[in-house]
Amino acid sequence: MVAVIVMGVSGSGKSTLGAALADRLGVTFVDADDLHPRTNVAKMAAGEPLDDADRLPWLAAVGRRLRVGSPVIACSALKRDYRDYLRAVWPAVVFIHPEAPRDELIARIAARSDHFMPASLLDSQLATLEPLQADEAGVTIDATRPVLEMVGTSQLWISDFVMSASPDTIER
Repeated sequence: MVAVIVMGVSGSGKSTLGAALADRLGVTFVDADDLHPRTNVAKMAAGEPLDDADRLPWLAAVGRRLRVGSPVIACSALKRDYRDYLRAVWPAVVFIHPEAPRDELIARIAARSDHFMPASLLDSQLATLEPLQADEAGVTIDATRPVLEMVGTSQLWISDFVMSASPDTIER
């Protein structure tokens, strides 16, 4: 079974897109923000960026969710190393990367009141972000488009990927 990780920086709409995509596909959705240790949440809420050591237990938790069958997960997966780790846990994973201009991301973050991630950390996330590489199973989409359009684009890409992939790539 192919699992989908909707990746990207804060404010990119990965949770909104992930939940809508999971609903369309009739599968479970997990927001990896809910898997962060309390120490990570406190650090980010205080305006301190996470480092690789902070992210390791969180990525392990995301990996555990992949193994128990969470087909759509919203997870920043900012670095290639993080995505490689998740692929090592579950090789049949694809990445959807909703991308928006910095000004749009700032506006979205400022408009929400129920999230621990402050806008002050966006620049560190943008500096950390390593775009999908040509050899990674994934697609970057325009996050300024309406959610249902992004869902349709994502669903079409996933369908095309599954149809063109070799069976050992998508079965686990």
